[in-house]
Amino acid sequence: MKCDTDPQINLDRAVERIRDAAAKGGQIVCLQELFRSQYFCREEDARLFDLAETIPGPATERLCPLAKELGVVIIASLFEKRAAGLYHNTAAIIDADGALLGIYRKMHIPDDPLFFEKFYFTPGDLGFRSFDTKFGRIATLVCWDQWYPEGARLAAMTGANILFYPTAIGWHPAEKAQWGAAQHDAWRTAQRAHAIANGIFVAAVNRVGFEGPKERGLEFWGASFVSDPFGRVIAEASHDKEEILVVECDTAIMEEVRRNWPFLRDRRIDAYGGITNRFLS
Repeated sequence: MKCDTDPQINLDRAVERIRDAAAKGGQIVCLQELFRSQYFCREEDARLFDLAETIPGPATERLCPLAKELGVVIIASLFEKRAAGLYHNTAAIIDADGALLGIYRKMHIPDDPLFFEKFYFTPGDLGFRSFDTKFGRIATLVCWDQWYPEGARLAAMTGANILFYPTAIGWHPAEKAQWGAAQHDAWRTAQRAHAIANGIFVAAVNRVGFEGPKERGLEFWGASFVSDPFGRVIAEASHDKEEILVVECDTAIMEEVRRNWPFLRDRRIDAYGGITNRFLS
C-alpha cells in the first residue's frame, strides 16, 4: 500500500485491500508496518505521538468484525499507546472468528538517519511468540527484526509455519544510485536465509511510494515477497505499485525440507551460551 497523511483514509484503504485479498482466496492477510500513517519516524516530533492508539482500540474495533465477516486472519501493524509516555511498534493478530489472539511488540528498534524509531518506541517485552490461527500457526516480527537470525530462530522454535515481517523500508534519495540495488538484495537475502535456516515460510510485506520532502524523504521499495522453506521466492511484488500477493504455503514442504536439511536436529545447543553476550573477545 501507499499511505496518505490521513490515518482514516489509510484504514479505509486497508479494509478495501483486505476485502480484495479475501476475494482472491487469501486466508491470512498481513498489512505493512504502521499502515495507518505515513512513516512518521523520518523526524523526531513529540506531536506525532498523537498517532498512537490503544490495543484494543480504533483499528482493532474496525478490523476484528471484518476478520469475522470475511473469515480471514489479519495481521495489523500499529503504533501502540500502552500508557502515557509508553509506546510500542506492535503487530496485532486477529483470528478468523474476529478474536484478538494477541500482540507482538517489535524487539529491535533502529536509530538511523530518517529511521528515528528509538524516539518513539520502547523495545518489545513479550518475547518471540507464535499464534494458533484457524489457518495455521504463525509468528510475526516487525521490520528491523528481519535482520536478526536470533529472532527468526526463536520464533521458528515456537512451532510457527509462517513467519511474517510487516515492513517499512526504503531508499534515501541520495544513496539509491550507488547503494540501492545492493541494499535491496541484502534485505531479500537475509530473509531468504531465515527461511532456509529454519525450514519455514517467510513473508515480507513492505509499503510503496515516496514520503516526505524531496531531499529528506524515503522511497519505499515495495518488493513484498514470500520465500518457501528452501529459500525459493515463490511470489514477489514490484518496487513501485500497490499489489496483493496471494500465495499458497503448503506445510508439507516444511516436512520435506527439514528431513533433508535437518538443521534443527543438528544444532549444538550445548555450545551456544556465548550468544547472550554482546561480543566475545
